[in-house]
Amino acid sequence: MKDLPVGIFDSGVGGLTVVKEVLKLMPFEDVVYLGDTARVPYGIRSKETVTRYAIENTEFLLSIGIKMIIIACNTVSAVAIEEVSSRVDIPVVGVIKPGALAALRVTRNHRIGVIGTETTINSSTYQRELKKLDPDIEVFVKACPLFVPLVEEGLTGGEIAELVVRYYLDEMKDNGIDTLVLGCTHYPLLKAVIRDVVGPEVVLIDSAVETAEAARDILKEIDLLRQTNPSPSRRFFVTDSPERFRSVGERFLGQSLDMVEKVQIPLRNPVSQKL
Repeated sequence: MKDLPVGIFDSGVGGLTVVKEVLKLMPFEDVVYLGDTARVPYGIRSKETVTRYAIENTEFLLSIGIKMIIIACNTVSAVAIEEVSSRVDIPVVGVIKPGALAALRVTRNHRIGVIGTETTINSSTYQRELKKLDPDIEVFVKACPLFVPLVEEGLTGGEIAELVVRYYLDEMKDNGIDTLVLGCTHYPLLKAVIRDVVGPEVVLIDSAVETAEAARDILKEIDLLRQTNPSPSRRFFVTDSPERFRSVGERFLGQSLDMVEKVQIPLRNPVSQKL
């Protein structure tokens, strides 16, 4: 089991922000990434549709053989992580709980903002998670649907990015938050603009960092964390447009993506859901 790769999936390229942190914290792990680019975006779809996509993505990763699943998608983590977890016998890590815990650690005035896709925000998962951990917390949420296309078009700075960020976040700033959870894996690429808009006194929580730390801690606890690997592999799969994934993904990952393979999801002959 220890030598099996860590499996990571997302609706598209955004989950590469999680991959980047995983590679930093667990450099000896083999990593398999699936971006469901044929069916992106997930953030505007129903809970039932997102859950079906999540199960099919999980089936694909299981067919390769993995020791852990990281759901690098806030939308899936919000509405389908329990369904995925119930179908496998390996650890499943989402991005919401690690982000919520990090926000609670740093807030000083107990006023936390959360931004994300429409489905993530409408699910109220962040609100429930934060309130469960601390009932006295005040949570302010905002769906920011234009952030994802902004990032994927490479417009992460400049006048257009600032106008869009201000459109969504001026109201959030008026709520007096001191902590803001970036509840979508695309959003860390807008950190500089978001920080300019909300002000330096507001701490930005990047769920990608917190999720990678949570995954590492779990693998260490169950003695599946690799301490050596002379040539760790990184495999990237997409369900459509590998060329676009490569060009956009290199901005997310900060390095070249030499091998991106297109695959068919769902599998024609699904593997057993239990390892």
